[in-house]
Amino acid sequence: MVESLKVGIVGAAGYTGLELIRLIYGHPRLKLHWVAAQSNAGKTLGQVAPALQGVAGIGELRLENFTPAMSKDLAAKLDVVFCALPHGASSEAVAALHGAGLIVVDLSADFRLHDLSTYKQWYGEHHAEGLLAKAVYGQPELHRAQLKGAKLIAAPGCYPTSAILPLAPLLAQRLIEPGGIVVDSKSGVSGSGRTPKASTHLPEASEGIRPYSVAGVHRHTPEIEQELSAVAGEPIRVTFTPQLAPFTRGILTCTYGKARAGTTLEACRNAALSLYKSGLVTVLEPGLLPDTLWVRGSARAQLTYALDERTQMVLGFCAIDNLAKGASAQAIQALNVALGWEDGLGLPQIAQFP
Repeated sequence: MVESLKVGIVGAAGYTGLELIRLIYGHPRLKLHWVAAQSNAGKTLGQVAPALQGVAGIGELRLENFTPAMSKDLAAKLDVVFCALPHGASSEAVAALHGAGLIVVDLSADFRLHDLSTYKQWYGEHHAEGLLAKAVYGQPELHRAQLKGAKLIAAPGCYPTSAILPLAPLLAQRLIEPGGIVVDSKSGVSGSGRTPKASTHLPEASEGIRPYSVAGVHRHTPEIEQELSAVAGEPIRVTFTPQLAPFTRGILTCTYGKARAGTTLEACRNAALSLYKSGLVTVLEPGLLPDTLWVRGSARAQLTYALDERTQMVLGFCAIDNLAKGASAQAIQALNVALGWEDGLGLPQIAQFP
């Protein structure tokens, strides 16, 4: 057994940071040694998240206020750092940590987009432009070869994960037309983060469902298009509609694409089975449709297809836990692959049910 790697987390007090802590605690080859969170600096993890009180080696860890100048000192005592900072705030931290020789897994969008002009269009200025070409998009099912030995991993977004997984096999096998693709996603409110907002306040969110950032303005759109274009070998544009649903964790995405002549439901399912021979994606048995409840707390994704014979539209369905396969679990899965370990090492593959 390889000796455990020493891990740190920047942004440990948010939802994805706390999910990383939960998952790292159960990982046989990762050991959490250091945590940082600017607004909670000085507090212990047990004070920030009472569920961690009494957990030996975790609850008493004290949060620090990370600055890039600390990177060289951190490199002397850590092997890996996960950055769970907001978009735009992560690039400077990642650059310093990577420059100090650490393996860095970034959960923000700062290194997901390959094209600098595209990044600037959707997110603004970038503070580590030179690293964009070095970052590997961390979706193991599609980038396994590139991830081997990677030192800078850009963990995918939650919505893109749920959209790319069902569409990639169809585009790779040319089973749907490249134009007119629609992505309709419903996410639990934890996707908005831990900072309180009026729109995710329980009385505002619990009895309704609402679309937001529609008509091509959601920042995950270029990420979805980048990855699907790479699979298809030609530019892909999608109509993406995210919606806020009244539950805490999970994303259910429904995709729609025009079937090419001769496309069958069996061909769609076989394309997915072939592409996802390795990884943490379950292609459900025919006739079974995914449910976010079946992946809650799990590192797995579940997907399937339906073919509307009347309209000749292929429907793809995918369910993930937005904080697990959509963020922290996939980040660890990508690290596992980068280090030559099994995808699912230390990760929960059975959902919390009910």
